[in-house]
Amino acid sequence: MSKESAPAKPYRILVADDHAVVRRGVRTLLESQPGIEVCCEASTGVEAIEYVKNNKPDLVLLDLTMPEMNGLEVARLIRDESPEIDVLIFTMHFSEDVAREVLRCGARGYVLKSDADVELLAAVRHVQQHKPFFTGRLAMTMVESFVNDQRDDAARSEHPIPGCPLTSRELEIVQLLATGKISKEVAASIGISTRTVESHRNHIMKKMNFASFSDLMRFAIRNSLVEP
Repeated sequence: MSKESAPAKPYRILVADDHAVVRRGVRTLLESQPGIEVCCEASTGVEAIEYVKNNKPDLVLLDLTMPEMNGLEVARLIRDESPEIDVLIFTMHFSEDVAREVLRCGARGYVLKSDADVELLAAVRHVQQHKPFFTGRLAMTMVESFVNDQRDDAARSEHPIPGCPLTSRELEIVQLLATGKISKEVAASIGISTRTVESHRNHIMKKMNFASFSDLMRFAIRNSLVEP
């Protein structure tokens, strides 16, 4: 007589969001599925990291905007310290540039809260199989952006100013900074985070060996990026 096989190990998920009502709704939805268990909930980024260390979930469902430490910072720490744990970003923010940052931080997917009723479970199942998942609208936006980038690359080189190592995006940021916009205003103009703008700015200063903002201004004027 054969022995009964042991029950399958549940897929354990940590839900990290600073809104209790969101965590409660997500827990109810996830635990309605066989084989899925919400092992813990976190309301801050610091809590999420602590629970990851102590509970070792299979997946962290992670909001981007949380107190103490944001989702991108948490995702980076999980990637560096617990790379075997998958991260799925669950947010209300719709942005291609944020999605790119999410990928760079090691997250495996990105789902909008507005699409949770139709996409969250599918996203979890994809990540459970170690497959990436991007919310429908964002996936379409990224495809369209990729196609447009390919067309733009065919029409002009990646470095539009001969002999200049700056990319088109970096030149766009130089132009906006040179018009007097602060990093927050530049970020709002082109749909990326303030931190990403500041990162671009640092790279630009190093690439061009600019010693000060005045050097950047002179470069922008010399190359007709702004009016003198």
